[in-house]
Amino acid sequence: MEQKDQSQIRHKFWESISLREMNQNEWEALCDRCGQCCLHKLEDEETGEVYTTRVVCRLFDNHKCCCRNYAQRAQLVPACKPLSCEATDVFFYLPETCAYRILSEGRLLAWWHPLISGNQSTVHEAGISIKDKAISENLVNMDHLEDFVDESF
Repeated sequence: MEQKDQSQIRHKFWESISLREMNQNEWEALCDRCGQCCLHKLEDEETGEVYTTRVVCRLFDNHKCCCRNYAQRAQLVPACKPLSCEATDVFFYLPETCAYRILSEGRLLAWWHPLISGNQSTVHEAGISIKDKAISENLVNMDHLEDFVDESF
């Protein structure tokens, strides 16, 4: 297997290569840091429909809109499933605004995505991120997640 160059990000890489061809830096750069993937979801067992709640992982910093321990998140939170190009079957759980999902579906990144805008704050300005909008799982009864389903996410 050919080793990918992990040190560089190619110009407009998302327009010219597939998710599988991206190096680790390019893969990470796709993330717009919206935090939506950190929200707890519920799946209707009968219909398969996925509902997003306002409840976020205990590692999520609501004010900075990022994981407090990104490098060890999967070890600290067993339910956290880091994305990979080999596990595209989980992309349907991602929000429709997520770059990984967008590119896997052949769509274009939106104007607010930091790779397009050149500015990390546009994801917040466009109202896409969950910055200061979520509730930590430490503050709710996790047996009643259905009370926190939110159509706006």
